[in-house]
Amino acid sequence: MYFIGIDLGGTNIVASVVDEQYRMLSKVKCKTNLPRSAEKICDDMAKLCYQAMEESEVPLQEVDSIGIGTPGHIDPAQKIIEFSCNFDFHKVHLAKLMAERIPLPVYLENDANAAALGELLVGAGKGASSMVMITLGTGVGGGVIFHNQIYSGFNYCGGELGHTVIEQNGWDCNCGRKGCFEAYSSATGLIRMTKEAMETHPKTVLHDIVEQTGELNAKTAFDAMRMGDIVASKVVDTYIHYLACGLTNMINIFQPEILCLGGGVSNEGNTLLQPLQQIIDAEDYARGTAKRTKLVVAQLGNDAGIIGAAFAFRYQ
Repeated sequence: MYFIGIDLGGTNIVASVVDEQYRMLSKVKCKTNLPRSAEKICDDMAKLCYQAMEESEVPLQEVDSIGIGTPGHIDPAQKIIEFSCNFDFHKVHLAKLMAERIPLPVYLENDANAAALGELLVGAGKGASSMVMITLGTGVGGGVIFHNQIYSGFNYCGGELGHTVIEQNGWDCNCGRKGCFEAYSSATGLIRMTKEAMETHPKTVLHDIVEQTGELNAKTAFDAMRMGDIVASKVVDTYIHYLACGLTNMINIFQPEILCLGGGVSNEGNTLLQPLQQIIDAEDYARGTAKRTKLVVAQLGNDAGIIGAAFAFRYQ
Protein backbone atom coordinates (compact mmCIF):
# COMPACT_ATOMS: atom_id res chain seq x y z
CA MET A 1 0.00 0.00 0.00
CA TYR A 2 1.11 3.55 -0.75
CA PHE A 3 0.28 7.00 0.55
CA ILE A 4 0.54 10.52 -0.85
CA GLY A 5 2.00 13.31 1.24
CA ILE A 6 1.57 16.97 0.32
CA ASP A 7 3.45 19.91 1.79
CA LEU A 8 1.29 22.96 1.14
CA GLY A 9 3.65 25.90 1.62
CA GLY A 10 3.38 29.59 1.08
CA THR A 11 5.89 29.46 -1.79
CA ASN A 12 5.69 25.90 -3.15
CA ILE A 13 3.35 22.92 -3.12
CA VAL A 14 5.24 19.61 -3.03
CA ALA A 15 3.77 16.11 -3.32
CA SER A 16 5.19 12.61 -3.14
CA VAL A 17 4.11 8.98 -3.16
CA VAL A 18 5.43 7.34 0.01
CA ASP A 19 5.60 3.61 0.68
CA GLU A 20 5.01 1.75 3.97
CA GLN A 21 8.72 1.98 4.82
CA TYR A 22 8.45 5.81 4.70
CA ARG A 23 10.42 5.98 1.44
CA MET A 24 9.53 8.76 -0.99
CA LEU A 25 9.18 7.27 -4.47
CA SER A 26 8.70 10.54 -6.31
CA LYS A 27 8.60 14.27 -5.68
CA VAL A 28 6.83 16.88 -7.78
CA LYS A 29 6.11 20.52 -7.08
CA CYS A 30 4.64 23.75 -8.35
CA LYS A 31 4.43 27.35 -7.17
CA THR A 32 1.67 28.20 -4.72
CA ASN A 33 1.16 31.61 -6.36
CA LEU A 34 -0.66 33.29 -3.48
CA PRO A 35 -3.09 34.88 -3.14
CA ARG A 36 -5.41 32.31 -4.70
CA SER A 37 -8.65 30.56 -3.84
CA ALA A 38 -8.69 27.18 -2.12
CA GLU A 39 -10.34 25.73 -5.22
CA LYS A 40 -7.46 26.78 -7.47
CA ILE A 41 -4.90 25.47 -5.00
CA CYS A 42 -6.75 22.14 -4.81
CA ASP A 43 -6.71 21.95 -8.61
CA ASP A 44 -2.92 22.10 -8.49
CA MET A 45 -2.62 19.67 -5.59
CA ALA A 46 -4.74 17.11 -7.44
CA LYS A 47 -2.59 17.51 -10.55
CA LEU A 48 0.54 16.97 -8.45
CA CYS A 49 -0.95 13.80 -6.95
CA TYR A 50 -1.52 12.32 -10.39
CA GLN A 51 1.97 13.40 -11.53
CA ALA A 52 3.54 11.82 -8.44
CA MET A 53 1.70 8.54 -9.07
CA GLU A 54 2.76 8.57 -12.72
CA GLU A 55 6.41 9.20 -11.89
CA SER A 56 6.48 6.48 -9.22
CA GLU A 57 4.47 4.08 -11.42
CA VAL A 58 1.95 3.54 -8.63
CA PRO A 59 -1.68 3.25 -9.80
CA LEU A 60 -4.49 5.09 -8.04
CA GLN A 61 -6.07 1.87 -6.76
CA GLU A 62 -2.89 1.10 -4.76
CA VAL A 63 -2.89 4.44 -2.96
CA ASP A 64 -4.58 4.34 0.44
CA SER A 65 -4.97 8.05 1.23
CA ILE A 66 -3.70 11.61 0.87
CA GLY A 67 -2.30 13.64 3.75
CA ILE A 68 -1.84 17.41 3.52
CA GLY A 69 0.42 19.42 5.80
CA THR A 70 -0.69 23.05 5.75
CA PRO A 71 0.00 26.20 7.77
CA GLY A 72 -2.67 27.47 10.08
CA HIS A 73 -5.21 26.29 12.62
CA ILE A 74 -6.34 22.86 11.48
CA ASP A 75 -9.24 20.79 12.80
CA PRO A 76 -8.21 17.26 11.78
CA ALA A 77 -11.46 15.74 13.06
CA GLN A 78 -13.59 17.96 10.82
CA LYS A 79 -10.89 18.03 8.12
CA ILE A 80 -11.06 21.79 7.73
CA ILE A 81 -8.69 24.72 7.95
CA GLU A 82 -10.26 26.93 10.61
CA PHE A 83 -7.89 29.79 9.87
CA SER A 84 -4.65 30.36 7.98
CA CYS A 85 -3.30 33.91 7.87
CA ASN A 86 -0.76 32.96 5.18
CA PHE A 87 -3.52 31.84 2.80
CA ASP A 88 -6.34 34.03 4.13
CA PHE A 89 -8.41 30.87 4.61
CA HIS A 90 -11.37 30.88 7.00
CA LYS A 91 -13.20 27.59 7.65
CA VAL A 92 -12.08 26.05 4.37
CA HIS A 93 -13.16 22.41 3.84
CA LEU A 94 -9.90 21.52 2.15
CA ALA A 95 -10.27 17.74 2.41
CA LYS A 96 -13.72 17.88 0.84
CA LEU A 97 -12.45 20.06 -2.00
CA MET A 98 -9.61 17.61 -2.64
CA ALA A 99 -11.89 14.58 -2.50
CA GLU A 100 -13.96 16.16 -5.26
CA ARG A 101 -10.86 16.14 -7.46
CA ILE A 102 -9.30 12.78 -6.61
CA PRO A 103 -11.22 9.75 -5.25
CA LEU A 104 -9.20 9.07 -2.10
CA PRO A 105 -9.62 9.72 1.64
CA VAL A 106 -7.95 13.03 2.53
CA TYR A 107 -6.46 13.98 5.91
CA LEU A 108 -5.18 17.34 7.16
CA GLU A 109 -2.48 18.25 9.63
CA ASN A 110 -0.69 21.43 10.61
CA ASP A 111 2.55 21.68 8.62
CA ALA A 112 4.81 21.97 11.67
CA ASN A 113 3.11 18.96 13.28
CA ALA A 114 3.60 17.01 10.06
CA ALA A 115 7.30 17.90 9.96
CA ALA A 116 7.71 16.87 13.59
CA LEU A 117 6.00 13.56 12.89
CA GLY A 118 8.24 12.90 9.89
CA GLU A 119 11.37 13.52 11.96
CA LEU A 120 10.04 11.27 14.72
CA LEU A 121 9.29 8.43 12.31
CA VAL A 122 12.52 8.33 10.32
CA GLY A 123 14.63 11.39 11.15
CA ALA A 124 16.37 13.02 14.09
CA GLY A 125 13.72 11.86 16.57
CA LYS A 126 13.60 8.21 15.52
CA GLY A 127 13.32 5.97 18.57
CA ALA A 128 12.07 8.73 20.88
CA SER A 129 8.53 8.95 22.22
CA SER A 130 8.56 12.68 22.98
CA MET A 131 9.92 15.46 20.82
CA VAL A 132 9.49 19.16 20.21
CA MET A 133 10.38 20.44 16.77
CA ILE A 134 11.04 24.11 16.04
CA THR A 135 11.22 25.17 12.39
CA LEU A 136 13.15 28.35 11.68
CA GLY A 137 11.81 29.60 8.37
CA THR A 138 9.69 32.56 7.32
CA GLY A 139 8.09 32.11 10.74
CA VAL A 140 8.80 29.88 13.73
CA GLY A 141 6.74 26.71 13.55
CA GLY A 142 6.26 24.31 16.41
CA GLY A 143 5.34 20.66 16.63
CA VAL A 144 4.88 18.80 19.91
CA ILE A 145 4.75 15.02 20.26
CA PHE A 146 4.10 13.18 23.55
CA HIS A 147 3.94 9.40 23.88
CA ASN A 148 4.11 9.11 20.08
CA GLN A 149 1.02 11.31 19.64
CA ILE A 150 0.77 14.81 18.22
CA TYR A 151 -0.32 17.29 20.88
CA SER A 152 -2.39 20.21 19.60
CA GLY A 153 -4.67 21.04 22.53
CA PHE A 154 -8.38 20.41 23.00
CA ASN A 155 -9.18 22.91 20.23
CA TYR A 156 -6.28 22.02 17.88
CA CYS A 157 -4.67 25.43 18.49
CA GLY A 158 -1.84 24.10 20.67
CA GLY A 159 1.77 23.95 19.59
CA GLU A 160 1.95 27.53 18.27
CA LEU A 161 5.32 27.85 19.95
CA GLY A 162 6.43 30.74 17.77
CA HIS A 163 3.77 32.92 19.35
CA THR A 164 5.15 32.88 22.86
CA VAL A 165 6.63 36.23 23.89
CA ILE A 166 10.38 36.52 24.52
CA GLU A 167 10.68 40.32 24.41
CA GLN A 168 7.95 42.20 26.25
CA ASN A 169 6.56 45.03 24.06
CA GLY A 170 9.02 44.08 21.34
CA TRP A 171 8.65 43.88 17.57
CA ASP A 172 5.19 43.43 16.10
CA CYS A 173 4.28 39.86 15.13
CA ASN A 174 1.86 38.82 12.39
CA CYS A 175 -0.29 37.15 15.05
CA GLY A 176 -1.10 40.53 16.61
CA ARG A 177 1.17 40.25 19.66
CA LYS A 178 4.44 42.05 20.29
CA GLY A 179 7.80 40.43 20.97
CA CYS A 180 6.97 36.91 19.81
CA PHE A 181 9.58 34.17 19.48
CA GLU A 182 8.71 34.14 15.78
CA ALA A 183 9.41 37.86 15.33
CA TYR A 184 12.97 37.47 16.62
CA SER A 185 14.05 33.90 15.85
CA SER A 186 12.63 33.27 12.38
CA ALA A 187 14.69 33.73 9.24
CA THR A 188 12.61 36.86 8.74
CA GLY A 189 13.71 38.17 12.12
CA LEU A 190 17.35 37.43 11.36
CA ILE A 191 17.08 39.24 8.04
CA ARG A 192 15.55 42.24 9.82
CA MET A 193 18.44 42.32 12.31
CA THR A 194 20.94 42.10 9.45
CA LYS A 195 19.24 44.87 7.50
CA GLU A 196 19.16 47.17 10.52
CA ALA A 197 22.86 46.54 11.15
CA MET A 198 23.66 47.37 7.52
CA GLU A 199 21.71 50.62 7.76
CA THR A 200 23.65 51.63 10.86
CA HIS A 201 27.06 50.46 9.56
CA PRO A 202 27.49 51.34 5.86
CA LYS A 203 30.99 49.81 5.67
CA THR A 204 30.79 46.14 6.53
CA VAL A 205 31.31 42.82 4.79
CA LEU A 206 27.52 42.46 4.91
CA HIS A 207 27.22 45.04 2.13
CA ASP A 208 29.86 43.24 0.05
CA ILE A 209 28.05 39.91 0.32
CA VAL A 210 24.67 41.40 -0.62
CA GLU A 211 26.25 43.15 -3.59
CA GLN A 212 27.93 39.94 -4.77
CA THR A 213 24.94 37.63 -4.26
CA GLY A 214 22.25 40.12 -5.17
CA GLU A 215 20.15 39.35 -2.10
CA LEU A 216 19.95 39.68 1.65
CA ASN A 217 18.96 36.40 3.29
CA ALA A 218 19.30 34.47 6.53
CA LYS A 219 22.80 33.26 5.59
CA THR A 220 24.20 36.73 5.04
CA ALA A 221 25.11 37.48 8.65
CA PHE A 222 26.56 33.99 9.25
CA ASP A 223 28.67 34.20 6.08
CA ALA A 224 29.98 37.66 7.00
CA MET A 225 30.73 36.49 10.54
CA ARG A 226 32.83 33.63 9.16
CA MET A 227 34.76 36.24 7.17
CA GLY A 228 35.62 38.07 10.39
CA ASP A 229 33.10 40.90 10.22
CA ILE A 230 32.50 42.31 13.71
CA VAL A 231 29.12 43.83 12.89
CA ALA A 232 27.88 40.51 11.52
CA SER A 233 29.19 38.70 14.61
CA LYS A 234 27.07 40.98 16.80
CA VAL A 235 24.01 40.27 14.64
CA VAL A 236 24.54 36.52 14.96
CA ASP A 237 25.16 36.79 18.71
CA THR A 238 21.93 38.76 19.15
CA TYR A 239 19.97 36.28 17.05
CA ILE A 240 21.36 33.30 18.98
CA HIS A 241 20.58 35.06 22.26
CA TYR A 242 16.90 35.34 21.34
CA LEU A 243 16.74 31.86 19.85
CA ALA A 244 18.32 30.31 22.95
CA CYS A 245 15.79 32.12 25.13
CA GLY A 246 12.89 30.66 23.18
CA LEU A 247 14.38 27.17 23.04
CA THR A 248 15.13 27.11 26.76
CA ASN A 249 11.53 28.10 27.41
CA MET A 250 10.39 25.15 25.28
CA ILE A 251 12.67 22.77 27.16
CA ASN A 252 11.57 24.06 30.57
CA ILE A 253 7.90 23.71 29.61
CA PHE A 254 8.00 20.32 27.90
CA GLN A 255 11.29 18.58 28.84
CA PRO A 256 11.11 16.38 25.71
CA GLU A 257 13.66 13.71 24.89
CA ILE A 258 14.53 15.54 21.67
CA LEU A 259 14.44 19.21 20.72
CA CYS A 260 14.79 19.26 16.95
CA LEU A 261 15.65 22.36 14.91
CA GLY A 262 14.51 22.50 11.30
CA GLY A 263 14.08 25.17 8.66
CA GLY A 264 16.65 27.04 6.62
CA VAL A 265 18.53 28.62 9.54
CA SER A 266 19.22 25.17 11.03
CA ASN A 267 21.50 24.48 8.04
CA GLU A 268 24.18 26.47 9.90
CA GLY A 269 24.75 23.27 11.91
CA ASN A 270 27.33 23.44 14.70
CA THR A 271 27.93 27.14 14.08
CA LEU A 272 24.42 27.55 15.44
CA LEU A 273 24.19 24.56 17.78
CA GLN A 274 27.34 25.05 19.85
CA PRO A 275 26.58 28.54 21.17
CA LEU A 276 22.93 27.60 21.62
CA GLN A 277 23.93 24.58 23.69
CA GLN A 278 26.18 26.71 25.91
CA ILE A 279 23.31 29.05 26.78
CA ILE A 280 20.83 26.20 27.25
CA ASP A 281 23.31 24.38 29.52
CA ALA A 282 23.38 27.44 31.76
CA GLU A 283 19.62 28.06 31.79
CA ASP A 284 17.86 24.70 31.42
CA TYR A 285 15.95 23.98 34.63
CA ALA A 286 17.00 20.31 34.42
CA ARG A 287 20.71 21.13 33.94
CA GLY A 288 21.65 19.31 37.14
CA THR A 289 19.88 16.07 36.27
CA ALA A 290 21.13 12.95 34.50
CA LYS A 291 18.37 12.98 31.88
CA ARG A 292 18.35 16.07 29.73
CA THR A 293 16.81 17.13 26.45
CA LYS A 294 19.02 16.50 23.43
CA LEU A 295 19.33 19.40 20.97
CA VAL A 296 19.64 18.17 17.38
CA VAL A 297 19.27 19.40 13.81
CA ALA A 298 16.53 17.91 11.65
CA GLN A 299 17.73 15.27 9.21
CA LEU A 300 15.02 15.17 6.56
CA GLY A 301 14.86 18.79 5.44
CA ASN A 302 11.65 19.64 3.61
CA ASP A 303 10.89 15.93 3.17
CA ALA A 304 9.89 15.68 6.84
CA GLY A 305 6.61 17.48 6.26
CA ILE A 306 5.74 15.30 3.28
CA ILE A 307 6.42 12.02 5.10
CA GLY A 308 4.63 13.22 8.22
CA ALA A 309 1.62 14.37 6.22
CA ALA A 310 1.39 11.02 4.42
CA PHE A 311 1.13 9.17 7.74
CA ALA A 312 -0.75 11.76 9.81
CA PHE A 313 -3.95 9.68 9.53
CA ARG A 314 -2.43 7.15 11.93
CA TYR A 315 -2.09 9.81 14.64
CA GLN A 316 -5.50 11.50 14.50
